[in-house]
Amino acid sequence: MTNWQISDEEKLLKQSAEEFFREKLPVSSLRYMRDRNDQVGYSPEIWKEMAELGWTGILIPEEYDGLNFGLRGLGVVLEAAGRTLSPSPLFSTVLLGGTILQAEGSESQKKKYLPAIAGGKLLLAVGTEEGLHHGSQKIEASARREGEGYRLSGQKKLVLDAQSADKLVVLARTGEGERSALSWFIVDRQAPGVTTKTFRLIDGRLGCHLELHNVSVPAENLLGFEGKAAASYQLLQDAGAAGLAAEMLGSATAAFEMTLAYLKERKQFGVAIGSFQALQHRAAHMYCELEVSRAAVQKALSAYDSSDPKRSLYASLAKAKVGQVFEHVARECLQLFAGIGMTDEHVIGFYLKRSRIATELFGNNAFHRDRYASLVGY
Repeated sequence: MTNWQISDEEKLLKQSAEEFFREKLPVSSLRYMRDRNDQVGYSPEIWKEMAELGWTGILIPEEYDGLNFGLRGLGVVLEAAGRTLSPSPLFSTVLLGGTILQAEGSESQKKKYLPAIAGGKLLLAVGTEEGLHHGSQKIEASARREGEGYRLSGQKKLVLDAQSADKLVVLARTGEGERSALSWFIVDRQAPGVTTKTFRLIDGRLGCHLELHNVSVPAENLLGFEGKAAASYQLLQDAGAAGLAAEMLGSATAAFEMTLAYLKERKQFGVAIGSFQALQHRAAHMYCELEVSRAAVQKALSAYDSSDPKRSLYASLAKAKVGQVFEHVARECLQLFAGIGMTDEHVIGFYLKRSRIATELFGNNAFHRDRYASLVGY
């Protein structure tokens, strides 16, 4: 059975994480980076502080200098980060990169890379997507054998944090016409033939298009067995969906709390607008939807940590549900703030923009509803 109550350790982590992001990375920091056209995408100084708190090693086993707190622990931090829309490599490096290295890395690769991630000294970006829609069947980047190594060619769309990563973890096809022959490779971002084209997303963060032009990769940079990455790619989809759901839950909750406070202080006709029954109904509906979303996220995170056979089912359920709720809450909040909410000076609009980006990453609502249906036999 799922423990719907967070543990004492998780409560302490939640409290410290929310305080940290509120003080160190408020929404104004995202606005500042956007307005000054920052091309790094995060604060190296604050990232160092996050590493000192142990968050960069939260998924990594203790034998590799990590905390081994599991995805549920990382989910607590991601939810806190989502509350202030905090830009950091936490998702790309710790969740995505850490997941693949643990799943596919050899012992020597784990010893080389995992302690560096745990110490906040190695930044990773994971390149999988190649089109407008999520799905492994759309991956066409290729890796062909050449001597003792490989040559990679192709492109990846919307690779988060690639502009500042030290290494890229790239998914490519290694089979001749085999649609399922997928392999993972570690690629140096500065390697000849690697091009990153940075652009700014509508929510203020940076994204990258990654192009690989006949990039030479040594054989020791292959993660796992050639052509056998399908299972770990599925694992990454589950971890990414569950982690993003936790982050989106934090964002939606913060937007709701901000709006609730506004309803209590904004007055019309001498009374707070929160006293109007129609607005109370809308707020009550959002609250109930957020509570259902929280249950779905906790189930997905717990299922992942316990290697539940229905892990993929719960991950897709959480991503689809929270994606739908986040979009709904963001729209409602913007409307309840009325005219001021439409201005760039107010932060509530940032949450609507984040909902548009977050729901598309690692599969949109329609993708995960379809995946859920397929997993239950439809």
